[in-house]
Amino acid sequence: MKFNIINKPIDKIKADLELIFVVDKNLKHKFIKDDKSFKFSNYKGDSPLLLIENARLYLPLAKLEFEEFRLAAAKAYNAIKGLNVKKLKLASYLGECTKMSFQSLVEGFVLGAYEFNKYKEKKEAYTLDEIIFSSEEFNGKEVDISKAQLGIKHGQIMANAANFTKDIVNEIPEIYTPVKMAEDAQILAKNLKNVTCKIYDEKFLKKENMNAFLAVNRASVHPPRLIHLVYKPKSPKKKIVFVGKGLTYDSGGLSLKPADYMLTMKADKGGAAAALGIIKGASELELPFEIHAVCGATENMIGGNAYKPDDVLISRSGVSIEVRNTDAEGRLVLADCLSWAQELKPDILIDMATLTGACVVGLGEYTIGLMGNNEELKSELKAKSAKSGEFASVLEFNRFLKELVKSQIADVSNTASSRYGGAITAGIFLDKFIKEEFKDKWIHQDIAGPAYTEKAWGYNQSGATGAGVRMNLYYLNALAKEL
Repeated sequence: MKFNIINKPIDKIKADLELIFVVDKNLKHKFIKDDKSFKFSNYKGDSPLLLIENARLYLPLAKLEFEEFRLAAAKAYNAIKGLNVKKLKLASYLGECTKMSFQSLVEGFVLGAYEFNKYKEKKEAYTLDEIIFSSEEFNGKEVDISKAQLGIKHGQIMANAANFTKDIVNEIPEIYTPVKMAEDAQILAKNLKNVTCKIYDEKFLKKENMNAFLAVNRASVHPPRLIHLVYKPKSPKKKIVFVGKGLTYDSGGLSLKPADYMLTMKADKGGAAAALGIIKGASELELPFEIHAVCGATENMIGGNAYKPDDVLISRSGVSIEVRNTDAEGRLVLADCLSWAQELKPDILIDMATLTGACVVGLGEYTIGLMGNNEELKSELKAKSAKSGEFASVLEFNRFLKELVKSQIADVSNTASSRYGGAITAGIFLDKFIKEEFKDKWIHQDIAGPAYTEKAWGYNQSGATGAGVRMNLYYLNALAKEL
C-alpha cells in the first residue's frame, strides 16, 4: 500500500473514493456542508457511511487524537476493502502534532490491512493500493508537507515492524522451529542496514553452562538456538539490549497443559518475535543507539528425556533452580539469556515474554505488564511510549512476594508457593538473575495478554498483534529526541 501527500485541494485530486472524517459530529465541517444529496444531520450512528453516488465514505472521528486516528483509519480500510477501489483520497487531519497525525493514520491503515491467510485455499484479493492525502486541512490550516512526509515514512516503518512480528507469531509450530527463527534472523540482518547476526547452537549453550535453557529443550526433536542480532549505527549514544522469550511451541512439558490451553501456544514465541521486529524498526528509523536482540529459541515438549518436576537446575549464573512445574519454562530460558545478555554491558536491559496467564487475569487481554526495580525507568518507558496506543501498566515488586519464590532445596523455585500475584512473582524470579549493577537498568515486560488474542479488537485482527514492538520503538524514538 502506497501513501502520498499532494499539494493540491482535495477536489483537485483524482481518486476512486473520498474519505471524510466527521470530527466530533461537527456538521459545519467544510467537506460535509456541500453534500447536497444527503442530509447528514439525520445520521446518528458511529459506523462508516458509504454514499456510492457521491463516491464518498463518511466516518465519525471522536477526537483529533493519535489513537483515534489509528482506529478510524483501520475502520475505514475495513469498510472499503471489498470494493473496487484502487485510490482513496482524504484531506489532512491534524492533532497536536503534524508528524504524529500522519504517522498514526498510516499506522492505522497498515495495521488494519494485515492478514495472515497463507493456509487458506481461497484468498481475498483487494484492489486498494494507494492512499492520497491532500495538503488541504479540513479546518483550513496550513500543512507542513515535510513533516507530513516524515510522519508517513515513520508510520509505515512502525506498522511494518509490527506486522513482521505478527507473521512470525502466527506461523504454525510445524514450520516455525527454533532453527527457522534463527534463519529468519539471519535473513533480516542481510536485508537491514547496520545489522549483524550470530547464531549459537546447543554446543555453545552447553559450553556456556546454560543448563536451564537446555533443560527446557531436552525432550524436543528440534535443537535450540541462541539468536543475537545487533544494530549498530555510527557513534551510538546508548547500548540497549532486548531479551526475548522464543518458545516456538509450549506443550507445558511433563506438567502438560490441558488440550484447550495448548491451543495458541505457537504464540509463546511472541517476545523473541517482538525483539526481531524492534531491530527491523530501529534500523529503518536509523535510531542513534546500539540495539541488541538476544532471543532464546526452543520448544518445551514431553518425552522420556524431558526435564521433570523436582529436578534442580544449575543456571548459567550459578543460581540453582528447583523445578516445581515444567510449564513455568519461559523464565528458565530467560534466566540464562539474561545472564548472557548482561555481559554485553547494556545501559538499558529489557526482556519481553509471553510469560504468565496471571498477567492476563490481572490486567486483561489488552495490557502489557511492566516490572522492575527502578520506578523512574518504568514510569519513563510508560510515558514515552504512550503515543503508540499500546496499553501498559506497572506492577510493583514487594518484599513479601519475594518470599514466595524461595526453595527449601535450591536458591529459588521456578513457581511461587501461592497462586496469587503470579505475574509479579515470575518477575521476581527473573530479578534473581539480574546482577546488582544492572538492577536499576532492567525492565521486564510481560506481553502475555495482548500478544495473541482470538478475537479482533481495534486495529488488530484475531491472532498475533505484534505486542511490544511499537511501544518500544516509540520509547526509543522519544529517547533519541532528547539527545
